[in-house]
Amino acid sequence: MNKSFFHSGWLLISLLLVLASCTTGKLGKNKQKKLDGKVIVITGASSGLGRGVALQAAEYKAIVVLVARSTQVLNQLADSINSAGGQALAVTADVSKLEDLQQVLEQTISRFGKIDMWINNAGVAAIGSFTKTPLEDHLRVLDVNLNGVFRGSYIAVEQFKKQGYGTLVNIGSVESQVPTAYQTSYGASKAGVRAMGLVLRQELRLEKQKNIKVVTVSPWAIDTPLWDNVATYTGHEARMTSMDRTQKAVNVVMHALLSKKREMPIGFKSHATYGLHRIFPGWVERIGANMAHKHQASDTPPKADTTGNLYTPTGSGKVDGGFKQKMKEEKRAQRD
Repeated sequence: MNKSFFHSGWLLISLLLVLASCTTGKLGKNKQKKLDGKVIVITGASSGLGRGVALQAAEYKAIVVLVARSTQVLNQLADSINSAGGQALAVTADVSKLEDLQQVLEQTISRFGKIDMWINNAGVAAIGSFTKTPLEDHLRVLDVNLNGVFRGSYIAVEQFKKQGYGTLVNIGSVESQVPTAYQTSYGASKAGVRAMGLVLRQELRLEKQKNIKVVTVSPWAIDTPLWDNVATYTGHEARMTSMDRTQKAVNVVMHALLSKKREMPIGFKSHATYGLHRIFPGWVERIGANMAHKHQASDTPPKADTTGNLYTPTGSGKVDGGFKQKMKEEKRAQRD
């Protein structure tokens, strides 16, 4: 391999790692003030990243519109934010249904008169080999993760054009560029989310819509309740190595709301994976597949096949999943 190419590659990765550290901390006071009074729609707000974002935005005095399928959990979250002096509106909606998202738009505009920011965060996953996972489950993942983002983005951007401004944040994944084994439909959906965001940015520029921003945020695996709720067809519980804290991803989403960037990978692991994949694609994909097999189809506790929360909401109402601690305990048990 050409030494200069190899050296340039590592310089690129080093630069990416430095840049990664700049956006994983909380917003500074001046940036926090920029969210004061902003109306932010958040899909998938009942648990995990969406719930964390809602709580953080409310702390920064934003008005949050909470969207998810779990009515009771949403209402409890809205009550908690409102009783603490914030402003929150809960709207039960399934992002796979256009009429539900239209209701989100109508209720938000009726109550607050505008939408400053829209975050497409709702997502599901099915883990298993391509043919062992039922086709209807693959299609459900695509309908929520990709078509749901299309529906939400379409509604949001139409409203932004009426207003003349707005910021759309779509939650992708490291798998938007580097997918792994056992996550065919999830990887495909997140690759589509990234591509849609890039195309939409181009069109808005051509239309001279300078005040409408589109940002794709791409996390590494996050320690959220998602891992308890995924559909699984491997015979084992789902995990991933070196999960990031949910708060790290929350912080990056906050930065994305005020950013002009196209894409914002979260943390050094995402940046390093992208950088290495550009130089050694086969090696990175091989390592990723081996990691997925170990943590999703081999070394984790047994689990019967399940559709998880694909068709029925679980409504855990938690931000963190506690899986990093569980994995430590499982590792200790294996040694003993």
